[in-house]
Parts: sequence; structure tokens; C-alpha cells
Amino acid sequence: MARVHPNVLPSPAAEKAAAGPPAAGEEEPTTLTVWRKSLLFNCRGFTVFDAKGDLAYRVDSYDDAEAEVVLMDPAGRPAFTVRRKRLSLSGEQWLIFAGEEARRPVYAVKRGGGKSMARVAHGAAGSGAGGGAPFEVEGSYARRRCVVYDGERRVVAEVQPKEAVGTDVFRLVVQPGVDVSLAMAMVVALDQMFARPSLLRSWSS
Repeated sequence: MARVHPNVLPSPAAEKAAAGPPAAGEEEPTTLTVWRKSLLFNCRGFTVFDAKGDLAYRVDSYDDAEAEVVLMDPAGRPAFTVRRKRLSLSGEQWLIFAGEEARRPVYAVKRGGGKSMARVAHGAAGSGAGGGAPFEVEGSYARRRCVVYDGERRVVAEVQPKEAVGTDVFRLVVQPGVDVSLAMAMVVALDQMFARPSLLRSWSS
């Protein structure tokens, strides 16, 4: 089997990747290897490596009944928190909060229709903070082949299969100028929407 996690200790390069690439002219995309497995015993989650094989992100879920999933950097600092919420009028959505914030989501992810498998809008539906969907996700997460487009139909991120290692290991390619942490938080939300079993139970406030 191909090597999945060559290095697990944080490094300056990994923390730089976790912070996201600065906007620059001809910068290369950021490529992460995502492993749908926690390195902690008896946990479920994700372990994410940068192009050099250093730890970039992790998600550790200790309890099947958890109401949230926290995306952390190599040092364990929360980058984004994903919570699942079931609403009576606007349906089910997955809310993305900055850090461990619990009141004001920065993005809300909902299932799409037609070619769109998911739509990502600012804030939460019905919160007054929403607007048009800034991102559309097309493709198949189950096959690990999906593309995230911005409002001008520019590709901002892609989920790609990684050869010969199954669907639990895949690539996330993020274009320059895009927040890498946010792109990974979207992947966590997509996983909760389309993968089984989910790491989340329904949450409401």
C-alpha cells in the first residue's frame, strides 16, 4: 500500500500551509493529502498532510454523538468548527464557524440540485447574514471527484482521488489566494453530508 503519512510532527512548512497561501501572481496551487482516519486510538476523523508529508490539519472525533467537528492545525489550535443543523423551513445545513465560535457562522453548506451537489453561502440561512451562494460544488464526493467554483465559475478547489489507496485517502488541491483552511473545512462538511457513517449528529440552538 502507498505511504499515507510519512511525517506526523508539526513543522514550520506545515503551519505555513495551514495558514493558507498568500495571494501572489504565479503561485502554485496547494496540494494536501487527506486521510479519512484519526491518528489517535479509538477516534474517527481526518489526518491531513502537506506536499512534503508534514502534518497540516487534523480532526479527532471521540464520540459518535458529538454535535460538532473541529478542524485543527498541527498544534491543535481550532481553525474552523463544523456543526450540523436541521431547520424546519430551509432544510438541513452544515454551519462553518471560525475557530470555536458558536454563535455566528461564517458559511452555511446545503445540498444543491441539478449539477450542483452543494451550495456554500455566507452565514446561516435565515440569519440575515446570508447572500448569494459564493461557492458551488459539482461532481461526486463518494468518488472523490468534485470541484468547488466561485461566483464567477472559477475553480477554487478540487477533490481528487489518490491512486491505489481507496476512497479513504484523496487529494485536496487549493488554488492560490484561496484560504486553505476554509477549503479543508468545506471538505469536512461535504464528508458529513455525503459519507457514511457521519461524524455528526443533528445540532440546534
